[in-house]
Amino acid sequence: MHFYKPKDGHGLAHDPFNAIIAPRPIGWISSHSSDGTLNLAPYSFFNAFNYVPPIIGFSSVGRKDSVANIEATGEFVWNLASEALAEQMNLSCSAVGPEVDEFALAGLAPAASHEVAVPRVAEAQVAFECRLSQLVQLKDSRGSDIESWLVLGEVVGVHIDQRLIIDGIFDTVGAKPLTRGGGPGDYFTISEAARFDMRRPQ
Repeated sequence: MHFYKPKDGHGLAHDPFNAIIAPRPIGWISSHSSDGTLNLAPYSFFNAFNYVPPIIGFSSVGRKDSVANIEATGEFVWNLASEALAEQMNLSCSAVGPEVDEFALAGLAPAASHEVAVPRVAEAQVAFECRLSQLVQLKDSRGSDIESWLVLGEVVGVHIDQRLIIDGIFDTVGAKPLTRGGGPGDYFTISEAARFDMRRPQ
């Protein structure tokens, strides 16, 4: 067994933490500043955290534009990053200033949301409109603040491409969600061949 203490370094070519907690769904988050400047950015620390009400969240390593925008407006949208939108998703993570509109940078169209003022990605097959429920600066085990922020939002509106609903069930394989692996540029999607059925014990 390879053992290491994170504080002392992992001793490998690439940090294995992200590779082990993988593949991770991508939080492709649209927001806008208080003056209306659009922002679109992908976060690989993202997931769902509650059913009723539905709550999703992402963590930003560093206080990035998304965090500042969401704190100011109280709203954001999660957009499904699919295999077909991989290049656009990648372009949207370019290191640019807060005045740059990543929708335009990535060649994507903003579409009006129903419940929030923040637009969704028109090309995305699924989008969740969210209102901020909690913004938490993370701490280490000693209670010291670290430069990462957890953003949690209640989903107040859901958009699903009708073609992804088959007999009332969302077609996860058909959506081809893009997920993040552990290497410097590793991404994955899913396939029908990877599906298996396993029900909870009664």
